[in-house]
Amino acid sequence: MLADRVSLGVVAAIAAMLAGINDRPGSRRAAVKRLGAPALAGAGGMLVGTYVGDHVGAVVLTVVLTALGLLAGGMSAIGPVASGAGTQLLVAAAIGAGMPVPEAGWLRALAFVAGAGWLLTLRLLLPTPGSMTGDFRFDGERDAVAEVYDAVAALLDAASTDRATARRAALTAALDHAQDALTGPRLRRYASSSAERRLHAQYAAALPLAEAATALAWAGEPVAERAAEGPRRLAAAIRENTPTGPLPAPSRSAPALRALDDALLHAAEAFDEGQGADLHTRRRGARDLARAAFGAGGREYGLRVALCFGASAAIAQALHHSHWYGQHTHWYWLPATAVFLVKPDLGPLVSRVLCRAAGTVLGAVLFAAFAAVLPRPEGLIALVALCGALVPVSTRHFAAQTAVVTVLVLSLVMVGGEPQASVSRIAETLLACAIVLIVGHLPMPGERGGQVRARLAAAADAAHAYLVHVLDGLDGLDGLDGVDGMDGSDDRAARWTLRREAYRTLAEARTAIALAAHELPALARHTEGTDEFAAVLERLVDTTTACAVQLDDTGRLAPGHRRRLAELLGELATRRERAGLADSVPALPLAV
Repeated sequence: MLADRVSLGVVAAIAAMLAGINDRPGSRRAAVKRLGAPALAGAGGMLVGTYVGDHVGAVVLTVVLTALGLLAGGMSAIGPVASGAGTQLLVAAAIGAGMPVPEAGWLRALAFVAGAGWLLTLRLLLPTPGSMTGDFRFDGERDAVAEVYDAVAALLDAASTDRATARRAALTAALDHAQDALTGPRLRRYASSSAERRLHAQYAAALPLAEAATALAWAGEPVAERAAEGPRRLAAAIRENTPTGPLPAPSRSAPALRALDDALLHAAEAFDEGQGADLHTRRRGARDLARAAFGAGGREYGLRVALCFGASAAIAQALHHSHWYGQHTHWYWLPATAVFLVKPDLGPLVSRVLCRAAGTVLGAVLFAAFAAVLPRPEGLIALVALCGALVPVSTRHFAAQTAVVTVLVLSLVMVGGEPQASVSRIAETLLACAIVLIVGHLPMPGERGGQVRARLAAAADAAHAYLVHVLDGLDGLDGLDGVDGMDGSDDRAARWTLRREAYRTLAEARTAIALAAHELPALARHTEGTDEFAAVLERLVDTTTACAVQLDDTGRLAPGHRRRLAELLGELATRRERAGLADSVPALPLAV
């Protein structure tokens, strides 16, 4: 406003809002990718949307937006960051095509990048309140690594209880979070500061501890309280940036307890030396990303997003050209709303629709009340700032987030020169809800539940690779197929990498299954039985971990381990057939 370029300021503020929605607690390095990649995709969407909105007719514009929906939907199947990028691509394309902004497309794209970049700059430069121990640049990484040790201690406490499965899942989530926090983009190939190298070493030292704790939980025998005290002291040392001090040694009466004791000694040594270590990640190449985007899950989701986005854009164009909007060209609200509704990583479809409708009505009513009393434009700008501060809090519930975003966007639209439009926003949101509900329940070509099946297939592949690596070379095992790039069952670094991949893909599959199970019966029935299959696969990975610890200690498998492996492999084959996964999830050919 000070530079008399209000329209560009509105675009920048919308980009900052979208970046704020994508932001999550964690490391600054991870935030670069989590916020930066969607912002660049949004800038590209703004550029394309502006060009087609200015130079083509309604029919061609609808076709282009539908094609973008197909691309963005397939991208979203890759992972959370790609999903955020796909969302911003479509939202920015709709805004670029529909929002009346006098500036050229490249200026709008630069304003979009500047708005998101401003939030990212603050994210990188400002210290986290209450996290001033040591180098504050790594407070996110420090907390994430400390949570891993706390999760190991919690699993040890629950080793012989029915809480062990949930605690092991919490350990997987903590390891995933720490791994993501430490593996963000970097200018140099290796960690350049001593603080970061120490955190890498502390994370790597947690992997054998997690392996031993998982084996103890698998055995189901009580563990002495002092066994969990060591990981807790290590977690405190990480948070306070202090030496570990003396660690209580667990008893060495069983292979898993001996592995835990050895892992504690190794961790103490790693904490003292602080040398950098491998993070044990398997990088996904271009072929893996393309397989996820164009596989069954990506195709199904891409088609659904394309239909929702294209149909909403077509209806919005028809209403706009029939003067439903009067003299005001804000038809972009309808397709932009449809994008947020069709996202599967924001909860089940029906709950998203209900929350979006309720949040929009509440936000529109609140904005109408504020607009009637606030001075313009100063009061509206203050309202934008207040809503921006509420965005991180509101992300805990989709209805609350929708209400905050509705007030923020309506304030920006009015600052940009458009009149108050609360009533039309409510009508357009309800129309978008109807479109998404109808398209969401339409029959689709191919097998339904593609995202769940794709995640389960990836989890089964990772579990098989981990199992083969651990048991490679043992007598009495048939059907062992080699794993490329992983030679030698005594290679613990490779084993920990495969173990991390197995548990991470299982967690992703569990998340997809949980979302699908909460859909209406018409959609949920397509993934019936997949949860039981995932549970058996998870027990197989736990058993493989127990076998790895046993082999490290004695060099051979006990009869109980062999028997349990055979039972789980047989049950897995039965569950695979019962859930209708024979065509999409590979069988594990190993016979014990």
